[in-house]
Amino acid sequence: MSKPHKSKSHMSKPEDRKVEIIEKRTAFQGYTRIDEYRLRYSLYQGGMGAEIKREVMERGHAILVLPYDPARDEIVLIEQFRMGLYARGDDPWCLEVVAGIIEDGEALEDVVRREAREEAGIELDNITHVVDCYTSPGITSEQISIYCAQTDAANAGGVHGVEAEGEDIKVIVMAFDDVMAALSDGRITAGPAIIAAQWLALNRDDIRRRWLA
Repeated sequence: MSKPHKSKSHMSKPEDRKVEIIEKRTAFQGYTRIDEYRLRYSLYQGGMGAEIKREVMERGHAILVLPYDPARDEIVLIEQFRMGLYARGDDPWCLEVVAGIIEDGEALEDVVRREAREEAGIELDNITHVVDCYTSPGITSEQISIYCAQTDAANAGGVHGVEAEGEDIKVIVMAFDDVMAALSDGRITAGPAIIAAQWLALNRDDIRRRWLA
């Protein structure tokens, strides 16, 4: 039975960690871009590892927002077709939060407001940052910024989206308790929606107190 490697003290500082890029090339360019790397990186036990090859999907960075109506205690979700779920053999119509790709030079809150109008036909107020995180750090560089924002759920509904981008997005308004039940029974499976809804569950009392003041 092999013994685990012991970390050396010189690897305790991030500045001691190195990545050596041997070659980088674009292997595919389509809806997304796939870059192929040949590289080596520092090992915990010291020295550099063997050369490895990795592919990275580049699709830009995204914002996501959970619109919440504190007066009605309702959450505005969207439902749309998702190719990844279809390819896996799952139901491809997915409950999600409003989301969009950040273009160069755009302020994040401007993207949040734009996507809320395009995907759900709603206006937002009290835009509140929740967390920044990586969607799948082993395979893509994408970072997502998640927000929660106040809206009037009475104005939410219908089908929206940008036709030229093939979007067909249905707005679904759910009571807070129903969203929590959907988390528990597995109807909400999109990671960002789970993160945003769980954050609201932890901060709901404070959010309602501040937004309804």
